Amino acid sequence: MKKILALTCFFIVAVLSQSTFSESLRISPEQLKQQLSNNKLIILDARSSEAYQAGHIAGAASFPVSLTYKNQKLNGKISQPAAIQKNFRARGISKDSQVIVYDNGDLVDAARLFWVLEVYGLTQVKVLDHGYDDWLNKAYPISLKAPVTAPSQYIATLNHKRLASKFTTQLATRNKNQLVIDARSTSDYIGDTSSAKRFGHIPTALSIPASHNISTIEGVASLKPISQLTELYRNIPKDKKVVIYCAFGRVSSANYLALRELGYDVSNYDASWNEWGNDFKLPIEK
Repeated sequence: MKKILALTCFFIVAVLSQSTFSESLRISPEQLKQQLSNNKLIILDARSSEAYQAGHIAGAASFPVSLTYKNQKLNGKISQPAAIQKNFRARGISKDSQVIVYDNGDLVDAARLFWVLEVYGLTQVKVLDHGYDDWLNKAYPISLKAPVTAPSQYIATLNHKRLASKFTTQLATRNKNQLVIDARSTSDYIGDTSSAKRFGHIPTALSIPASHNISTIEGVASLKPISQLTELYRNIPKDKKVVIYCAFGRVSSANYLALRELGYDVSNYDASWNEWGNDFKLPIEK
C-alpha cells in the first residue's frame, strides 16, 4: 500500500510538473503556487532591485529588466552575450532550465525578459499572468530573502530566429514571405507622434499596438485568451515570418509573447523605431 501511495504521489507531481510546461506560454498564480516546491523551477522577478527587496514571490531571484538592455538610457538594444552569460550563471540558469518570469502585472517587462531568455537559447519559459501585485493581493507566499542558488555553467549563444536587426528588418520589408508589425500606438504609426526625429512607420508594416494584446479587468492585467489573440492576428498568415518593433523593443515584447503562444515564427527588433526613425538613409511611410 505504501508503495502504491508513493507511486501515486510521484505520478501526481510529475503530471503537475509537465502540465506547468505544456503548450501555453503563460502560467496562472494558482498553478505557480502549486509549483513553489519544485526545485527544478527558476522564478525570475523582472521588477527593480528595490521592488524585489521590498517583497517578492517566495523562491524568486531578482532579474531586473534593465539587465536585458545593453544600455537602457541610450536605446533598446539587447544585452550582449558576455553580460547575459554572467547574469544567467549567477542565477543558476542553464539552457534546459524551467523558468517562470513575472513583473508587477503590466506584463510588458516580463514579456521582454521572456523574449531575451528565448533569444539566448532557453526553450522552457513561461510568464506569470497578472504579476506580483495580484499575487500579493491573493496573499500567496512571499519572501524578503533572496534564494541561495548554485551557479550554472551556461554558455551564451544567440538564437537569431528570435532577434531582428536593422538589416534583417530591411530584408523583411522586401520579402513576400515575411511581415512587419508595428506595436506602437496608432498616433505613432500614422506619424502624428514619434520618439525619433522622423515621423511615420517602417514600410509595409501593419499596425497592431501592444496594448491590444492585453486585457485589464478590475485593475488586473492579463494576456488575452487564445481565442481573442487568434482574432487579433487573423490577417497574419501562419506561414510567414513576422518581425515586430516598437519604439525601443520593449512594448513589442507583448506582441512577441502573444505571437509565440499562437505558434508564429517571430522575432523582435530590439533597436526598433529609435534606430530606424533616426537613420535618414532608411525609408519610412506615413
